[in-house]
Amino acid sequence: MLGGRGRGRAERAALARAAARLGRLDLYPEPLRTERVRVLHVPWLFALPWFRRFAGYNMGHLILTARPLGQVSDDLLTHELCHVWQDQDHRLRMWLSYLYRGYAQNPHEVEARRAVAQTR
Repeated sequence: MLGGRGRGRAERAALARAAARLGRLDLYPEPLRTERVRVLHVPWLFALPWFRRFAGYNMGHLILTARPLGQVSDDLLTHELCHVWQDQDHRLRMWLSYLYRGYAQNPHEVEARRAVAQTR
């Protein structure tokens, strides 16, 4: 469900497109909930050394982007929204996996990349 105060039409539309793509997949038993999801443009964050390699980053119900929403691809939003769904299904296991599995071949990253490819 989409809704929420403070979200503009463009943000709601972008999240709806990404959620519709993910809705075609049967990844988790509970449906993706987007009512609290926000997309925030935070360029200063992506200037920091750790974040320079990313175009987007998920933190719970927040999707942080290096570029303004109008310049963010639907693929990137779908990828990050997949992480929101993973977080909703198994938060602790997801976040701990990055500590012991790393980033590049982390199963959550692989799944998000696959979700984008399968719904393109």
